[in-house]
Amino acid sequence: MGKIRPCIRSGPLNHVLFHLFVLLFPVRISGIRKEIMFPETRICRTTVQGRYLLSDHNGYVCSARSIDPWSHCCPKTGEQFSCQGCNLPSQCCNSYEYCVSCCLNPSQTDKENALKVKIAKPVTAGTYQSVFDFCIGRCRHNSASVVHENAYASDFHHCFSLQLNSSGHVDTNAEARLNGINVVIGRQGESCNSACKSKGQSCVPNKLLVLNKCESLQKHMNCKGSCFASIGSDQPAEVVDDAPKDLNPGACLYTRTEVMLSCDGSHQHTRRLCPCA
Repeated sequence: MGKIRPCIRSGPLNHVLFHLFVLLFPVRISGIRKEIMFPETRICRTTVQGRYLLSDHNGYVCSARSIDPWSHCCPKTGEQFSCQGCNLPSQCCNSYEYCVSCCLNPSQTDKENALKVKIAKPVTAGTYQSVFDFCIGRCRHNSASVVHENAYASDFHHCFSLQLNSSGHVDTNAEARLNGINVVIGRQGESCNSACKSKGQSCVPNKLLVLNKCESLQKHMNCKGSCFASIGSDQPAEVVDDAPKDLNPGACLYTRTEVMLSCDGSHQHTRRLCPCA
């Protein structure tokens, strides 16, 4: 007699056993679909100094309430690199956030030079890591924007120009840095604030550093008694001819103590060289 071979029929039990086998012995995945990608969320850096306004690192200014909660970016509805409330010749603004926005404009700030600027005066001080770091640092108040340590020299006291707070002069053309500036020679004993006001303008404190060197003094003044380094808030200046002999009549003076540069300084025996706008 031949053997009777059992007939195995496909049924619900076999499906259950198959799925159980797959769970216990998973099939190795042979490949991953590389075309499936999740969108990358870009996070903006923003200023934190203001109570109502913010400026992001893209150069947009917005209210704190309108900032995107996920990306921390301002809506791109306003003007990028806005210089609202800024005096472009002096590169100074009356608002911190708009100062940062204006500073981020490549036409206003040269990236290569900005990243060379020292954060503080000591030689050991570091440099800024990005243009945004440069702008948020420079636009804060500094010693050159105040007089008598308790009053602003101008309504435009947020400045981002390359000349302030650096450990040395930035290697750019002085004439270009004085673009839009009216260089005025004050009267004897007159401050730059007064000299500029007589021309219907205001003294630009951060441009005093540009004029504070012999090349500028000799270009605009006689400097008959040569040019000397000195100490005084009335500099850069020229000593008047009828000054006492111990003051070097006719000499031009510049200061090596840059923190003393002030639009408010004056001396009874000097005439100041003033940047006005």
